[in-house]
Amino acid sequence: MPAEIKKFDVIVIGGGPGGYVTAIRAAQLGMKACVVEREHLGGICLNWGCIPTKALLRTAEVYRNAEHAKEYGLEIKGLSFDLKKVVDRSRKVAKQLSGGVGHLLKKNKVTVIDGHAKLKGSATVSVEKDGKETLLSATHIILATGARSRSLPGLEGDGKLVWTYKEAMVPDIMPKSLLVVGSGAIGIEFASFFRTLGAEVTVIEVLDRVLPVEDAEISDFAEKSFKAQGMNIMTSATVKTLKKGKNNVTATVEQGGKSTDITVDRVILAVGIVGN
Repeated sequence: MPAEIKKFDVIVIGGGPGGYVTAIRAAQLGMKACVVEREHLGGICLNWGCIPTKALLRTAEVYRNAEHAKEYGLEIKGLSFDLKKVVDRSRKVAKQLSGGVGHLLKKNKVTVIDGHAKLKGSATVSVEKDGKETLLSATHIILATGARSRSLPGLEGDGKLVWTYKEAMVPDIMPKSLLVVGSGAIGIEFASFFRTLGAEVTVIEVLDRVLPVEDAEISDFAEKSFKAQGMNIMTSATVKTLKKGKNNVTATVEQGGKSTDITVDRVILAVGIVGN
């Protein structure tokens, strides 16, 4: 017996900032709207990007201020941090805001369906979860499926020694040394966080300046600031290979026609994103 098809005016695949806002607006205009999301409402920015990284950076800022407490006449003895609690706070912030998105959708009478969506023709969507299929149909289907980490040949994340932004967001250890490939916003935020908490950080950028999409003056100021924090910045440099050991990674970096091997505890790949 064929499964019953749930009918809507609008189906939005993806519950990120593009998707959930679209669904809410459609509902406000009188349409019967549905959002299909396979992970967390709010998308990458809210759950694995802009928001939780800012929570991590805020913790790092507080830690740095505590380190310099003597400058303000304060004495703090035995300063330390609990990495698990640092990460838990960041996840709590993201979860709270994701819940807020769910509340907005409910308030505007948007149906939320959990699962992985697939198009089955121009008006039908199949949603799979836990081995079960739900069929949806609508006059309008909107794809708002977001993006994922970009990988390059030979530079793929493995979730253990070579991290993408997801593993870097919930680290299982505090690496003593770290190589960050890419100096855009994602790479620099993680570099700043781990450096502040004590890791030796090297940043590799293929272009001739860090934060290459920003104005040159901003890049110059930022690079001086990062170096003052103790980061090793290598611009016009390329990671040619990553050789994994048992507990570390050796990167072969080419810069100015010369190759250098750099061995670190972990590598973070921050070479951009691609659409899903």
